[in-house]
Amino acid sequence: MAVRLALHGAAEPDKAETMRAYMKSAMPFLGVQAVPRRAALRKVFAEHRLESAPEWRKAVLSLWREAEYREERYAAIELSGHHFYRRFQTLYTVPMYEEMIVTGAWWDLVDELATHRMGGLLTAYPDSMRPLMLEWAHGEDLWKRRTAILCQNRLKERTDTALLYACIEPSLSDNDFFARKAIGWALREYAKTNPDEVIRYVKAKGISGLSRREALKNLPVT
Repeated sequence: MAVRLALHGAAEPDKAETMRAYMKSAMPFLGVQAVPRRAALRKVFAEHRLESAPEWRKAVLSLWREAEYREERYAAIELSGHHFYRRFQTLYTVPMYEEMIVTGAWWDLVDELATHRMGGLLTAYPDSMRPLMLEWAHGEDLWKRRTAILCQNRLKERTDTALLYACIEPSLSDNDFFARKAIGWALREYAKTNPDEVIRYVKAKGISGLSRREALKNLPVT
């Protein structure tokens, strides 16, 4: 596939092990850093346009499922959000993103999908996505819960505060680092729009530790 050839062409193999170690990844890296990776992928995506939503979804999932190197999964995520295919971002993409979130199961793969893809779908299809995010928030899968918590991170004044809190609260008792970090991050982002409300919520819920520090990081509160 052209994507794989482009990634191999941009690789710096001497950097691969350092990148893998930093990300604590079982999947090996090629050694393609972000800037050259994006440049290589822009060229490939421009030269190989996909004409239909099923074709696009198939290409994304093929890259994802067949990946031998982590950069190939990064490429699948970039293809999933490419502006050529903005019109394909419909509810039909939810199973694709769910598979990627569950099988990705690490922050470098999940967070882009949570904040950009699922957040976009929530904005476009709130009546369908709101109950789905609530379902994910109450589920056992950590990365689906993290996605539900983070999916509104870019919505600013459009944030559905009730949904945000409803997605946070099932994970408040979870001691997992990634759950606690997600809670703090989501609240910190909302604090940029409504700091007084975040302060009120943190105090009312007695949120402590990592989540509290993250939530109040940029606020004049001790």
